[in-house]
Amino acid sequence: MADFFRKLFGAKEEPESPKTKQVDMVTTAPLTDQQISSIVANQNQKYEIKQLVASAGQSVGKQREHNEDSLLALTTTISGSAESIPFGLYIVADGMGGHQFGEVASNAAIRIMGGNISKKFHSYLYNLPTQGLQDSLQEVMEASILEAHQYVQREAPGSGTTVTAALVLGQQVTIAHVGDSRAYSIYSDGRIEPITRDHSLVKRLEELGHLSKDEAENFPHRNVLIRALGQGETLEADIFTVPFPQTGYLMICSDGLWGVINEKDILRAITEAPNLHRACQNLVDAANAAGGPDNITVILAQMIG
Repeated sequence: MADFFRKLFGAKEEPESPKTKQVDMVTTAPLTDQQISSIVANQNQKYEIKQLVASAGQSVGKQREHNEDSLLALTTTISGSAESIPFGLYIVADGMGGHQFGEVASNAAIRIMGGNISKKFHSYLYNLPTQGLQDSLQEVMEASILEAHQYVQREAPGSGTTVTAALVLGQQVTIAHVGDSRAYSIYSDGRIEPITRDHSLVKRLEELGHLSKDEAENFPHRNVLIRALGQGETLEADIFTVPFPQTGYLMICSDGLWGVINEKDILRAITEAPNLHRACQNLVDAANAAGGPDNITVILAQMIG
């Protein structure tokens, strides 16, 4: 075991006897990230508690001067004598509107939603449990996205933003969604399933049968939304709960990613990466390599154990 750690960290070996030197003339060097990942993978390591891990990636892209995407990624796991509680809050918002109001709208959306939801769960997660939540998870998400909507209307009139938010508690994911950012379930067997439905003109025309799938992909007004946070008198958000994708990944991204690279390339970028951080960077790099026409944002989360 001592020899393993010497090789792992490149530590100097203790002086050896001449007899030992004749048997072992091995030189030592730090292992690369790829070698360490290979060792861990080959050990088939099992975790005693469920843990939620996540990473994020973002780029302004190749054709935009500033970034109107915003993201929030918050992950924690609490474990003790009782069952472990994986908790995660992941939000992607893609702003729109002139005079940089898109940036204001998207940033306000993630901060207001993130702050409200975190406050609701602070006592539940970090104090001794005396009582459960007074509201359902869907009610918490609905109230938070509505407050963000009202703030954007008041402080950045004429702007708007998409929002796709995922609240992970245990094995369940509660989604609050408006616009055309997306959440996906990505499974180890190669399946990629959209969790959310785009609130866009092109998607609506496709649903009504006016456009085929191929026609929808080449529709000239693909970016026109029929719903957005901050626009319209009332906000009609999709709010629902689904199981966390076991032995797979939860992915949330803006259209600067999903609108540029196909599902096959998304899957390859993730499965060929040694870790989530590298997977997110692979996805961002792939979107930029394809021209990077828009801001790019992605969050990946995985349940291990």
